[in-house]
Amino acid sequence: MAATKPGTLYVVATPIGNLGDLSARAREVLAAVDAICAEDTRHTQPLLTAFGIDKPLVALHEHNETEQAAKMVLRLQAGQTLALVSDAGTPLVSDPGYRFVREVRAAGLAVSPIPGACAAIAALSIAGIPSDRFCFEGFLPAKSSARRERLQALARESRTLVFYESSHRIEESLVDFIGVFGGEREAVLARELTKLFETVLGDTLAALLEKVRGDDNQRKGEFVLIVRGCEDDESAVLAEGKRLYAKLAEHMSPSQAAKLAAELSGAPRKALYGSE
Repeated sequence: MAATKPGTLYVVATPIGNLGDLSARAREVLAAVDAICAEDTRHTQPLLTAFGIDKPLVALHEHNETEQAAKMVLRLQAGQTLALVSDAGTPLVSDPGYRFVREVRAAGLAVSPIPGACAAIAALSIAGIPSDRFCFEGFLPAKSSARRERLQALARESRTLVFYESSHRIEESLVDFIGVFGGEREAVLARELTKLFETVLGDTLAALLEKVRGDDNQRKGEFVLIVRGCEDDESAVLAEGKRLYAKLAEHMSPSQAAKLAAELSGAPRKALYGSE
């Protein structure tokens, strides 16, 4: 059976660290296509070289995706085969590519997945936190105010939450998680998955923050943060609101403290005011 079919776009998952995770089928497809669309050709070239694959690379990223998609559709319509890869893991998962795939499908052409590594799924599989229902959020906003606003919208989400985070924001992001979710929420921080210095830490958010602050190595690399969903228990939300209110009331008026605690916890403001 041929590795590829004419006029088909193959969405190929690549390793997130360990080169041994590139599947045999992925290697066959990458070696057989006419060209490979890559998020960053400088990143993809060493991977191809490691496997002795010599194929033309086409840069396709968030800044040129619309323009390149139109060109690539024409190549597919002419009978060529193409592969789409991201810098690491499964394309389109917190990476560019969905507009390209959408254009290909809209043109009536075939899109075929070549599955493999995905950091979010890899972390979820080892977290020991409920995985039957989960919500992938990718990267949160870079600014703390916007990040807290997004987290506030997720504070009462009962499904397990999956986030990506970078080394230069992991500490401040954990601070914001604690500020919105509370320090006792269970979480797992997976760092550098499949790589030499892989670590997986499981604890409360507050304890994870202390571990990150206490070890320079835990602030390096790429992170997946798995956070247990809200217990969906109104009493737990109210308890967290009261805890925040008590802290805030030490530094501001009761009415201001109640308003802010309600915004952060999702608890009713009236239930917090005067709850000392």
